[in-house]
Amino acid sequence: MYFTAFNIKINISLILLPIIYIIIGITIFKLLKNLIIKTINKRNNLKVTQKQRVQTLGYLIVNIVKYIIVIFVTLGILSVYGFNVKSILAGLGIGTAIIGLAFQDLAKDIIAGFSIITEGEYEIGDTIEIDGFMGEVVFIGLRTTRIRNFKGATKIIANHYMDNIINYSDNNSLAVVDVSIAYEEKEEKIEETFYKLFEDLNKKLEYATKDIELWGVNELSDSSVVYRVAVETKPMKHIITERQIKKEIKKAFDKANIKIPYNQIEVHNGK
Repeated sequence: MYFTAFNIKINISLILLPIIYIIIGITIFKLLKNLIIKTINKRNNLKVTQKQRVQTLGYLIVNIVKYIIVIFVTLGILSVYGFNVKSILAGLGIGTAIIGLAFQDLAKDIIAGFSIITEGEYEIGDTIEIDGFMGEVVFIGLRTTRIRNFKGATKIIANHYMDNIINYSDNNSLAVVDVSIAYEEKEEKIEETFYKLFEDLNKKLEYATKDIELWGVNELSDSSVVYRVAVETKPMKHIITERQIKKEIKKAFDKANIKIPYNQIEVHNGK
């Protein structure tokens, strides 16, 4: 009975200890994750780009902590089942070389991930383009970067493939609107209407960083004179600004009776 009870006791410990190690590992990870997130959220006096970089570094640190805890929990469980953890750690020199050969791409991804963060090539919230796919960076991990486009599609790319990137969030954008106006309209009336509209638009354009400008005649086309209007905006806010400008120009020109030419088809009923 003694040996039977002893055996049962050993078997129970083999089941309970790994569960306890896993629970402790999860608890420590959650505590450290919450601590890191709270530390990041407390830094409210940073600029937008600085906040993005701190947030990205926070996500990276959380990932590193997760992997370290997984390694320690795994070693603890192995020791419960009688594995010699010291010999495992001592053999990591040879093992690392073998693993390095087997997981070269993984190592490249991790090194590239650190490089992306430290050099600030792009950050969470930036709009970037790679291999024709354009979208917002929603996640940067040790291995991969995730980009989501305006349609909601998410592309997951290994970090060591993240090269030849176009980052649209580094600098302000430029909203440009070309307006076609009939040749018979007077230039003085056109410019007066534009400038009067700009006085109102400069107060309405939410994402404009400078006053809107009339760049003058951009083209003399077959049926119209094309004027160009432009304004500098916050990064990637040029499209929504262009739409707003077009809407307001249409209203102002209708009110001033300035014609915007359009193609017309005349149909003759021959008899």
